[in-house]
Amino acid sequence: MKKFFALLLFGMCLFVSAQEKNPNQKEQENQIKQSISVFFEGLQTGDTLKIQTICHKDMKLQSIMEKNAVGKLTFETNEEFYKSISSIPKNMKLEERLLSYNIQIDGTMAQVWTPYEFYIDGKLSHIGTNSFTLLLENNIWKIVHIIDTRRKK
Repeated sequence: MKKFFALLLFGMCLFVSAQEKNPNQKEQENQIKQSISVFFEGLQTGDTLKIQTICHKDMKLQSIMEKNAVGKLTFETNEEFYKSISSIPKNMKLEERLLSYNIQIDGTMAQVWTPYEFYIDGKLSHIGTNSFTLLLENNIWKIVHIIDTRRKK
């Protein structure tokens, strides 16, 4: 009977420790969130140089515009994206509120799912979800792909 309880206790300890995130993964998740945060800080201030520090040079950008339950896929080059960010009037206030993070990591690749609300000058413009793919390059999590959905609430 003692052996049974010892095995049961050992099994429960293994289960509990498997449920806890490894400290290294938690640190990586924080670094990934930081890269995404830098991206949105640059977006909100029109600072394309800041954005480029955490975006891979070959980053891909796509959006799915939803209207009446129909999605239309659009593409944007890096050059078009950076040009559109730098052309935002300085008096226009953009804010993308990320509602949550779902982060998955496999070695040097991460996938992040972030539902959001997008505001222009304090008014809700649209909602959706971002999907980021990141690559750990030279100890920096770089964004290599962004696809998002956009729809009116």
